[in-house]
Amino acid sequence: MAHDPNLLDKLEAIEQRSWDCTVFRYTGGGRPPDRENTMGARWNPPEVPAIYTSLEHETMLAEFEHLLEVLVPSPHREAFTGYEIRVSVAGVLDLRPPGRLADLGITAAELAADDCTACQRIGGAAAWLSRGGLLVPSARRPGGSNLVIFPHAQDPNYQFEITSEVSMGDP
Repeated sequence: MAHDPNLLDKLEAIEQRSWDCTVFRYTGGGRPPDRENTMGARWNPPEVPAIYTSLEHETMLAEFEHLLEVLVPSPHREAFTGYEIRVSVAGVLDLRPPGRLADLGITAAELAADDCTACQRIGGAAAWLSRGGLLVPSARRPGGSNLVIFPHAQDPNYQFEITSEVSMGDP
């Protein structure tokens, strides 16, 4: 996939940092939490494996509730497991500062849309630059944040350790 040189320049100008924190993730169908999404989602085109996590439990739940709303037929809540995970990720780009998404060509409407093309363009370019992940605002919870991890770009200090299972909310 060809990437816009202007976009690549803008992404390269963003300081990379290591991110050590606790995150939250849900999976369904007995999939392990470290299994990468290879089918494409908001921030990764299909050819870019990624692991989606949330910085807050409430954000994970908001993302999960949206999934239940858009899938037809709606899956059973009981088929999903929530996890608390300790991560250490290198090469993270923080896209949350005010104006940063707009500078990269993402509007608020594009962030919230079910069509993920615009966001995938950013994630695909960041992965092509071998960035380890993206800190992004949640499309489903105002003020919430997600950490999208690109495992192929991790250094030897990469950590992804499940610390516990967490609630998936009330049915």
